[in-house]
Amino acid sequence: MRRMTTTGTPTLAVDSRTRYTSDETCFAGTSTGQTPGSGKETMRILIAEDSAPSRLALERVLVKWGYEVVPCRDGSAAWEQLQLPDAPRLAILDWMMPGYSGPEICRMLRAKGGEPYTYLLLLTSKTLKEDLIAGMEAGADDYVTKPFDLHELNVRLRAGMRILDLQAELLEAREKLREQATKDSLTGLWNRRSIMEILERERARSQREGAPIGVLMIDLDHFKQVNDCFGHLAGDEVLREAGRRLLASVRPYDGVGRYGGEEFLVVLPGCDEAGLRARAESMRAAIAAPPLEKVSQGLTVSASFGATVFMPQSAVSVSDLIRIADEALYEAKHTGRNRVVLRSPLIGTLR
Repeated sequence: MRRMTTTGTPTLAVDSRTRYTSDETCFAGTSTGQTPGSGKETMRILIAEDSAPSRLALERVLVKWGYEVVPCRDGSAAWEQLQLPDAPRLAILDWMMPGYSGPEICRMLRAKGGEPYTYLLLLTSKTLKEDLIAGMEAGADDYVTKPFDLHELNVRLRAGMRILDLQAELLEAREKLREQATKDSLTGLWNRRSIMEILERERARSQREGAPIGVLMIDLDHFKQVNDCFGHLAGDEVLREAGRRLLASVRPYDGVGRYGGEEFLVVLPGCDEAGLRARAESMRAAIAAPPLEKVSQGLTVSASFGATVFMPQSAVSVSDLIRIADEALYEAKHTGRNRVVLRSPLIGTLR
C-alpha cells in the first residue's frame, strides 16, 4: 500500500507486522522506470542490507531500473562478495549491519586498493554532519539518508556509473599507452626494449632458482627479396605471420620479441641445450611451411636460428648472451640458411 508524505510525494510502506531496527530503510518517491546505461552491458549492483523487507523492496526497484542485483543479508556476506574477481563495481551498503558495518567495508576495501574501482554508496538514517563526514572519510563515494527519495537514489547511482565509465576509459587509455610502450606496432610482439628486459629478468631468476634459459636469435632468410619482389606491404605481412607462427610454437610463459627489422629474439626459461634445439627446430619448421597465401600464392619463407643457453652458474651477461646467439645466427646464415646452430657460452663451440 502507499501513503502520502506531507509534500505529496508517495512513499513505499511495508507491512506493520515486520520488526525494524532504528536504522532501517523507508523509500520515498516512485520508480522512474528508466534503465541505466542504455545500449551498454547491464550494471551489477551489490545491496548489503540486513532487513529482508527493505532489501527485497530495494532489489525490486533496482531490477525495474535495469540493474542486475547481488543481494547480501549482512556485512560479512557483502565483504566476501566484494573479494571475488568478478565482484560488482557498484555497491549500496547499509550503515548498520551485523558482521561489518557499511563504513568498515568502505575502509577495508579502500585499504586493499587495486583495480577496477568500486563505487560505494552508504544508506544511513544518521543526519549529523559529523557522522556523514566520518562515512565519507571511511571511503564512501556518496550517501543517501533514510527515508530516501527514489528519484534521488536513481540520480546518485547514475552519477556513480558515470564515474565508473570514466575510470574504465582511463584504464583503456592507459593500457593502450602501455601497449605502445612495450609492444611492436607491426607484429604485436614485445618490442626490443621489452624482450631485453624479459631476458634480464629471466637471467636473474635463473641464478636464484638454478634453472637454465634458452636464447634464440632468429632472422628471416632473403627478406629483402620479399620486399623487392612483392612490395613492403607483403613484407609486413610476412613479418606478422612469422610472429604469429613463433607465438603458436612457444609456451605461455616464453618471451617472443621483434629485435629489429626481420630479426626476432626468443627467451625460453628452463630450456637446456637438448630442449632448446628441439624447440628451435619446431619453430624453424613452423615458419618454413605452409606457404604464405595472404602474401602471394605459393610463397614460402624460411629463417635461420642462432641458439645459446644461459647456465645459472655462469657469469655471462645479457649482452654476452645476445652476442653469442648472434654469432651462432651468423654461422647458420653462412652454412646454408634455414637451419639451427647452437653455440655453448661455456666452451664456445659450434654445434
